[in-house]
Amino acid sequence: MTSAKGAGALPLNTILSGDCVEAMNALPEASVDLVFADPPYNLQLKGDLHRPDNSRVDAVDDDWDRFDSFAAYDRFTRDWLAAARRVLKPHGAIWVIGSYHNIFRMGAELQNQGFWILNDVVWRKSNPMPNFRGKRLTNAHETLIWASRGEGAKYTFNYEALKALNEGVQMRSDWVLPICTGHERLKDANGDKAHPTQKPAALLHRVLVATTNPGDVVLDPFFGTGTTGAVAKMLGRDFIGIEREESYRRVAEDRLANVRKFDRAALAVSTSKRAEPRIPFGQLVERGLLLPGEVLISPRGKTAKVRADGTLVGEAVTGSIHQVGAALEGAPSCNGWTYWHFKRDGKTVPIDILRQQIRAEMADRPN
Repeated sequence: MTSAKGAGALPLNTILSGDCVEAMNALPEASVDLVFADPPYNLQLKGDLHRPDNSRVDAVDDDWDRFDSFAAYDRFTRDWLAAARRVLKPHGAIWVIGSYHNIFRMGAELQNQGFWILNDVVWRKSNPMPNFRGKRLTNAHETLIWASRGEGAKYTFNYEALKALNEGVQMRSDWVLPICTGHERLKDANGDKAHPTQKPAALLHRVLVATTNPGDVVLDPFFGTGTTGAVAKMLGRDFIGIEREESYRRVAEDRLANVRKFDRAALAVSTSKRAEPRIPFGQLVERGLLLPGEVLISPRGKTAKVRADGTLVGEAVTGSIHQVGAALEGAPSCNGWTYWHFKRDGKTVPIDILRQQIRAEMADRPN
């Protein structure tokens, strides 16, 4: 990846190697607009986990997730949060994500360091891993904390954009999204998961649309295989990734090389206090942006065909983009605009881009 030039310039759109605290401390102070952090969860796994058929579960047992004690993990959390706080602009913000193993410890340290918690968001997984031992509830969610740099600090929040993503309804703090599976799950040369905790692009899309603007700088100190960078690049944001594991950096670099930035019109989001005009999915078909018989793809690799009347048909279910998506996921509801994707020039693109294209055209028309 390339970096910016000049004295004191930020290494934009670059994956930095090494320890995240050292790398952040080498960046200019107050230089980034948003931090998205997916740190080690400190799962404290002891022994292998097996399914009922005695096959081994590919759990998170890597060295980077091992800490000698809670005290050691707390020191680690304190150090990287302090480094992140230093590089945040005064009006910047931070998102952290974790499970019950670590999210409460991170939340306390955020407050200890002066961050101001704005929301906690429950990411409810529509397809969670089952609880194989039957001794606890199925762990079907993770928690994100969104915080500004301090009480009273300004921060970016594209309220109307999130409302538009949610079919004109105010976005809530519980997000139902599938985990990263199927074609989205990156694999290594042996066909195994390239990273055990790869996050779905849909999650980062929502975070970045909600709390950044095109041209903002997004820092991910635990870059992994690059989901934050890939979504940032598509959405016209600059990113800085930090990753100490060489194998993850290689996968991320290959991934980012194949990501394209959406065109300028598609990057615009709703900023007016008035709700964006409703665009029926059928209008995409009428306009020829999608053709009858064209195949749409879900994040899990499920498919459905577009019909001439703007409905979909797939796996013995017919209905709207929302109804078919919910039926295929076995979920009570589904936002079909973010769920369905189509192929163009070998790239997978969300259908919501087409809706935004029509809205941009409407906005450009003279009154």
